[in-house]
Amino acid sequence: MENVITTEQKPIKFWLNDIEDGALEQAKNLANLPFIFKHIAIMPDSHQGYGMPIGAVMATRKVVVPNAVGVDIGCGMCAVKTSLTELDQETLKKIMGGSKEFKGGIRSKVPVGFSHRSKKQDDWLTDEEKGDLWGWSVIGQEYNSSLQQIGSLGGGNHFIEIQQGSDGFVWLMIHSGSRNIGFKVANHYNKLAVELNEKWMTVVPLKWQLAFLPLDSEEGQSYMKEMQHCVDFAFSSRKLMMESVKTCISDVVGGIEFGEMINVSHNHAIMEHHFGKNVMIHRKGATKAYKGQLGIIPGSQGTASYIVLGKGNPESFMSCSHGAGRKMGRKEAQRSLDLDTEKKLLDEMGVIHAIRNKKDLDEAPGSYKDIATVMANQQDLVNIVVELKPLAVIKG
Repeated sequence: MENVITTEQKPIKFWLNDIEDGALEQAKNLANLPFIFKHIAIMPDSHQGYGMPIGAVMATRKVVVPNAVGVDIGCGMCAVKTSLTELDQETLKKIMGGSKEFKGGIRSKVPVGFSHRSKKQDDWLTDEEKGDLWGWSVIGQEYNSSLQQIGSLGGGNHFIEIQQGSDGFVWLMIHSGSRNIGFKVANHYNKLAVELNEKWMTVVPLKWQLAFLPLDSEEGQSYMKEMQHCVDFAFSSRKLMMESVKTCISDVVGGIEFGEMINVSHNHAIMEHHFGKNVMIHRKGATKAYKGQLGIIPGSQGTASYIVLGKGNPESFMSCSHGAGRKMGRKEAQRSLDLDTEKKLLDEMGVIHAIRNKKDLDEAPGSYKDIATVMANQQDLVNIVVELKPLAVIKG
């Protein structure tokens, strides 16, 4: 259940007890914006971001805030249930590939990090959409290069994971975003918002990094259109990667049936109806959890992930966490975590993991919050449907 503070212009509702100082300060900034509707909702995985905490939900009237969506527009998760009931280590290694012994597999089919696909993929926009965007827009300028970025994983905390479900079946999960195209759109419109806010002498301090665009302005409408296309790109990219992963598994095992893909975005702004009003919901590191809606909450490569069912709690604007959430920054994790300890934890679990050297510690289990605590803090937001334990992981 949420905790509430009422010291600011609007209440802040928290689904955690130990928010870091930087994220708390950012939450208070949100609560003091002049266009906030009702309250700010802070999810149990929340930590400091740019402008708005990651793991936060904000409802606004008549404006959109690019930094409240973030630079990886449309970043999200997808998951597929397979008909497999188990996979041994040798078979997993063949599926993952990328080694001298097993050269094929997922690692050869899905580009990771800064790598793109060698050939352009099919169009992810219709001819009508392209005609509407071409030339003037960020996406119009970036469209050709996006055709080789689509279906690639990217870096950071993005991953491909094979998991064992508590339902007795093997699952596939992917976390990815909108690559460079989302980054370019986000930066362009945040810069534009900053310039316009300075021109208007807005009451929103520049240092808060929360410049806004009116929804009835040409700039606001352009951002909404390009943002949605980035969400569509990210979804199309996950679908393409999931098809590659399914092919790799079928090539090794064969005769597998795959369930329908569950897909959720956790970086977006969308008009929704809450508390009797149509408002612009910004979810930054937060996932929709409407009543009866399936969702995905990942842990780390050494902890459980979850398929969940939303409860439609109005106080969270029908949202939940997007994962475990970081408890330390990337540089801090690389400095303070012990490589041998983190590798031993994963090795003893039998996970084919992605911790090889010191720089990989930014994605070690020790850099994340306890997913069990995160899930306990949002029992009024979601029900757990399936618990998933990691078997093999590819990180960006």
